[in-house]
Amino acid sequence: MKQIRPFLLMLFMLLFLTGCSAAGNHTAPSDVNSTEEKQPQDQSTGTEMKNQRLKITVGDRVFYAELENNSSAQDLCSLLTQGPLTITMRDYGGFEKVGTLPQSLSRNDETIRTQPGDIILYQGKQISIYYDTNTWSLTRLARIETPAGLKEALTGAEVTVTFSLE
Repeated sequence: MKQIRPFLLMLFMLLFLTGCSAAGNHTAPSDVNSTEEKQPQDQSTGTEMKNQRLKITVGDRVFYAELENNSSAQDLCSLLTQGPLTITMRDYGGFEKVGTLPQSLSRNDETIRTQPGDIILYQGKQISIYYDTNTWSLTRLARIETPAGLKEALTGAEVTVTFSLE
Protein backbone atom coordinates (compact mmCIF):
# COMPACT_ATOMS: atom_id res chain seq x y z
CA MET A 1 0.00 0.00 0.00
CA LYS A 2 2.86 2.36 0.82
CA GLN A 3 4.31 1.75 -2.64
CA ILE A 4 1.03 2.59 -4.38
CA ARG A 5 0.64 6.04 -2.73
CA PRO A 6 3.77 7.59 -4.30
CA PHE A 7 2.76 6.11 -7.66
CA LEU A 8 -0.78 7.56 -7.40
CA LEU A 9 0.61 10.91 -6.26
CA MET A 10 2.96 11.03 -9.26
CA LEU A 11 0.15 9.99 -11.62
CA PHE A 12 -2.14 12.68 -10.21
CA MET A 13 0.58 15.36 -10.56
CA LEU A 14 1.32 14.27 -14.14
CA LEU A 15 -2.35 14.46 -15.10
CA PHE A 16 -2.75 17.81 -13.37
CA LEU A 17 0.29 19.36 -15.08
CA THR A 18 -0.67 17.95 -18.47
CA GLY A 19 -4.16 19.42 -18.12
CA CYS A 20 -2.76 22.85 -17.20
CA SER A 21 -0.36 23.03 -20.12
CA ALA A 22 -3.03 21.94 -22.58
CA ALA A 23 -5.42 24.59 -21.24
CA GLY A 24 -2.78 27.29 -21.62
CA ASN A 25 -2.21 26.47 -25.28
CA HIS A 26 -5.85 26.21 -26.32
CA THR A 27 -6.88 28.15 -29.41
CA ALA A 28 -10.53 28.86 -29.93
CA PRO A 29 -11.85 27.35 -33.16
CA SER A 30 -12.96 30.81 -34.36
CA ASP A 31 -9.33 32.00 -34.24
CA VAL A 32 -8.02 29.24 -36.47
CA ASN A 33 -7.83 30.04 -40.20
CA SER A 34 -10.03 33.08 -39.75
CA THR A 35 -10.68 34.91 -43.00
CA GLU A 36 -12.17 37.92 -41.28
CA GLU A 37 -10.28 41.15 -41.81
CA LYS A 38 -8.34 42.11 -38.72
CA GLN A 39 -9.72 45.28 -37.17
CA PRO A 40 -7.32 48.00 -36.04
CA GLN A 41 -6.46 47.84 -32.35
CA ASP A 42 -6.58 51.61 -31.96
CA GLN A 43 -9.85 52.80 -33.45
CA SER A 44 -8.77 56.47 -33.39
CA THR A 45 -5.75 55.65 -35.53
CA GLY A 46 -7.98 53.75 -37.95
CA THR A 47 -10.36 56.72 -38.21
CA GLU A 48 -7.52 59.16 -38.76
CA MET A 49 -6.03 56.87 -41.39
CA LYS A 50 -9.32 56.74 -43.34
CA ASN A 51 -9.07 60.51 -43.75
CA GLN A 52 -5.47 60.29 -45.00
CA ARG A 53 -4.24 59.81 -48.53
CA LEU A 54 -0.75 58.82 -49.50
CA LYS A 55 1.10 61.30 -51.71
CA ILE A 56 3.77 59.76 -53.95
CA THR A 57 6.19 62.08 -55.72
CA VAL A 58 8.38 60.73 -58.52
CA GLY A 59 10.42 63.51 -60.12
CA ASP A 60 7.89 66.18 -61.12
CA ARG A 61 4.96 63.74 -61.12
CA VAL A 62 2.61 63.43 -58.14
CA PHE A 63 0.27 60.50 -57.54
CA TYR A 64 -2.27 60.00 -54.77
CA ALA A 65 -3.19 56.67 -53.23
CA GLU A 66 -5.90 55.44 -50.93
CA LEU A 67 -4.49 53.57 -47.93
CA GLU A 68 -5.65 50.03 -47.20
CA ASN A 69 -7.47 49.28 -43.95
CA ASN A 70 -4.84 47.09 -42.27
CA SER A 71 -2.20 47.38 -39.56
CA SER A 72 0.60 47.61 -42.14
CA ALA A 73 -0.92 50.74 -43.69
CA GLN A 74 -1.44 52.11 -40.17
CA ASP A 75 2.26 51.55 -39.45
CA LEU A 76 3.20 53.35 -42.67
CA CYS A 77 0.86 56.21 -41.80
CA SER A 78 2.44 56.48 -38.33
CA LEU A 79 5.91 56.52 -39.87
CA LEU A 80 4.90 59.28 -42.30
CA THR A 81 3.43 61.46 -39.52
CA GLN A 82 7.09 62.02 -38.56
CA GLY A 83 7.67 63.57 -42.00
CA PRO A 84 8.06 62.64 -45.68
CA LEU A 85 10.10 59.58 -46.54
CA THR A 86 12.41 59.66 -49.59
CA ILE A 87 13.51 56.26 -50.87
CA THR A 88 15.74 55.21 -53.74
CA MET A 89 13.88 52.49 -55.61
CA ARG A 90 15.29 50.02 -58.11
CA ASP A 91 13.60 48.07 -60.85
CA TYR A 92 12.80 44.45 -60.13
CA GLY A 93 11.47 41.91 -62.61
CA GLY A 94 10.20 44.47 -65.11
CA PHE A 95 6.98 45.01 -63.13
CA GLU A 96 7.86 46.98 -59.96
CA LYS A 97 10.22 49.41 -58.27
CA VAL A 98 11.48 48.32 -54.84
CA GLY A 99 13.12 50.25 -52.00
CA THR A 100 13.98 49.68 -48.36
CA LEU A 101 12.00 51.29 -45.56
CA PRO A 102 13.89 52.65 -42.53
CA GLN A 103 12.04 50.20 -40.26
CA SER A 104 9.93 47.07 -40.56
CA LEU A 105 6.15 47.33 -40.65
CA SER A 106 3.66 44.73 -39.48
CA ARG A 107 2.72 42.24 -42.18
CA ASN A 108 -0.70 41.21 -43.46
CA ASP A 109 0.48 38.93 -46.25
CA GLU A 110 -2.00 37.21 -48.50
CA THR A 111 -1.78 35.84 -52.01
CA ILE A 112 -2.82 38.68 -54.27
CA ARG A 113 -2.55 39.67 -57.91
CA THR A 114 -1.06 43.13 -58.08
CA GLN A 115 -2.26 45.80 -60.47
CA PRO A 116 -0.45 48.87 -61.80
CA GLY A 117 -0.58 51.46 -59.02
CA ASP A 118 -0.45 49.05 -56.09
CA ILE A 119 1.82 50.09 -53.23
CA ILE A 120 3.01 46.84 -51.64
CA LEU A 121 4.91 45.80 -48.52
CA TYR A 122 7.20 42.83 -49.06
CA GLN A 123 8.88 40.94 -46.20
CA GLY A 124 8.04 43.73 -43.76
CA LYS A 125 10.73 46.19 -44.82
CA GLN A 126 10.55 46.49 -48.62
CA ILE A 127 8.12 48.90 -50.26
CA SER A 128 7.19 48.42 -53.91
CA ILE A 129 5.30 50.39 -56.51
CA TYR A 130 3.84 48.10 -59.14
CA TYR A 131 3.55 49.31 -62.73
CA ASP A 132 2.54 45.86 -64.01
CA THR A 133 0.99 42.69 -62.57
CA ASN A 134 2.35 39.92 -60.38
CA THR A 135 0.92 37.25 -58.09
CA TRP A 136 2.60 36.53 -54.76
CA SER A 137 2.08 36.57 -51.00
CA LEU A 138 2.25 40.29 -50.24
CA THR A 139 0.68 43.04 -48.15
CA ARG A 140 -1.13 45.82 -49.99
CA LEU A 141 -0.48 49.19 -48.33
CA ALA A 142 -2.30 51.45 -50.78
CA ARG A 143 -3.56 51.77 -54.34
CA ILE A 144 -2.82 54.76 -56.58
CA GLU A 145 -6.13 56.33 -57.55
CA THR A 146 -5.12 57.28 -61.10
CA PRO A 147 -2.09 55.27 -62.24
CA ALA A 148 -2.00 56.80 -65.76
CA GLY A 149 1.60 57.81 -66.49
CA LEU A 150 2.98 55.79 -63.60
CA LYS A 151 5.08 53.44 -65.74
CA GLU A 152 6.65 56.39 -67.55
CA ALA A 153 7.39 58.17 -64.26
CA LEU A 154 9.15 55.04 -62.98
CA THR A 155 11.32 54.64 -66.11
CA GLY A 156 14.97 53.89 -65.50
CA ALA A 157 16.90 51.41 -63.41
CA GLU A 158 16.65 53.63 -60.32
CA VAL A 159 14.26 56.39 -59.21
CA THR A 160 13.88 58.54 -56.12
CA VAL A 161 10.38 58.47 -54.66
CA THR A 162 9.03 60.58 -51.82
CA PHE A 163 6.11 59.22 -49.79
CA SER A 164 4.13 61.62 -47.60
CA LEU A 165 0.64 62.13 -46.23
CA GLU A 166 -1.68 64.57 -47.93
